Amino acid sequence: MTSPPPLGTSPAPHATETVAVIGAGSIGIAWAVVFASAGVHVQMTETHEGVRESALDEVEAMLTELSDAGLLADPVDVLRARVTMCATLEAALAGADFVQECVIEDVDVKRALFAELDRLTDRRVVLASSTSTIIASQFAEDLPGRERCLVVHPANPPYFLRVAEVVPAPFTSADAVAAATDLLTRIDLTPVVLHREIEGFAFNRLQGAMLREAYCLVRDGVISPGDVDTLVRKGLGLRWSVIGPFTTSELNTRGGLRRHAEVLGPVYARIGVERGTDDPWTPETIEHVAHQIEQRLPHPTWEENVRERDLAMIRLASLLRHFDNPLATPAPAVTSPL
Repeated sequence: MTSPPPLGTSPAPHATETVAVIGAGSIGIAWAVVFASAGVHVQMTETHEGVRESALDEVEAMLTELSDAGLLADPVDVLRARVTMCATLEAALAGADFVQECVIEDVDVKRALFAELDRLTDRRVVLASSTSTIIASQFAEDLPGRERCLVVHPANPPYFLRVAEVVPAPFTSADAVAAATDLLTRIDLTPVVLHREIEGFAFNRLQGAMLREAYCLVRDGVISPGDVDTLVRKGLGLRWSVIGPFTTSELNTRGGLRRHAEVLGPVYARIGVERGTDDPWTPETIEHVAHQIEQRLPHPTWEENVRERDLAMIRLASLLRHFDNPLATPAPAVTSPL
């Protein structure tokens, strides 16, 4: 991040008591649930009348389901009372300490909306977008208060996937980043701050890489779509829910990440070339990643950390033992037109 521009003032850190959620689609509803569950008051608004009228019922329904599962500390009626639907943008912004925009993925729509948000709010209020792919530079570059604009992209749905990307633009102030990360921490979402803007951010680039290969494997007749889901659901995804891909590489191979890269790096490089991507892992990157992951592990030896992984997986398997996933029921085979 660069220093904030001379125009205007940077947002000063302050406790967030009220958040304005702009847009009451699925992401707006999810944000309202997460904020209210953490004790934050929510002022929502939505331009579509039908969506506006049903939004609070959807908030209450989700709160009820979470409560029935024992995931909420407060009664549903207490949490529901923290969420208000406002008829206008001005009303939603009144008294808000933080703004979370949740409108459609259209840069022109966001540009126009952020101009209004910048005009209507105090310069201490951080303006965050829930966009999944669009960098803040594309819709906030020319705003007088651009230093308080950034992306806060949640994993969806954030009441289950407790992580969000914080993506500052080059002009975003350090205070705005701090306010966003502090709020996310308060509402029990782990903030992941990207070091620079990049289209799609990190979450969707990781997801996109897997989807690209998955579509290719189906297209080439290697595997069925259902079996791709099974491999990820029962294999990669289950393991990654305990440890991520780098720690998996560290603990799956005696010798750790460096040995894993030595053995499988050339294989993955050939696969990349096959898919039109000549982007092998460099020794410098491998060493950097290996050092970082080693510093995060709880035990001094590889064997102890593998044992810790296995115990975590055992506990997870115990929790999932009686879980019957209705979305994983095998469906009748469908002849592919490919």
